[in-house]
Amino acid sequence: MRLARAAAAICGTTAICISGFCHAQAGGDFGKQQYDSRCAVCHGSKGKGDGPYASMLVTPVADLTTLTKRNNGVFPFQRVYEVIDGRQALKAHGTRDMPIWGRDINLESWKTDFDVPSDPEVYSRTRILAMVEYIDRLQEK
Repeated sequence: MRLARAAAAICGTTAICISGFCHAQAGGDFGKQQYDSRCAVCHGSKGKGDGPYASMLVTPVADLTTLTKRNNGVFPFQRVYEVIDGRQALKAHGTRDMPIWGRDINLESWKTDFDVPSDPEVYSRTRILAMVEYIDRLQEK
């Protein structure tokens, strides 16, 4: 089981690095773009839980900058990925105030105007990994 997690972490890190490199070449921060378009409205642009919609929610929005601190100094990569993807139900979210981004991103993948066929799962994983990597960068030092 540990070997599988290690392999998943290596694959995830590789995908993040590759996607980050490709988008850095294009002059943008892909992780920040994905975060800003999906997460910032609730979690705020700096991840503090103070986005414009935060006050409209019943459950307080999580401060994403303290995830590592609250996890004994280790960024909870897998948990963050699964929460964004939507596979892990959050008790704190009750009726799931947070969108299930994995499903939504998969559905949006058909809209791409690339000339090559796109795998919806690769499309969504790339975006979710970029968001997770960006949230990792938001952690308090």
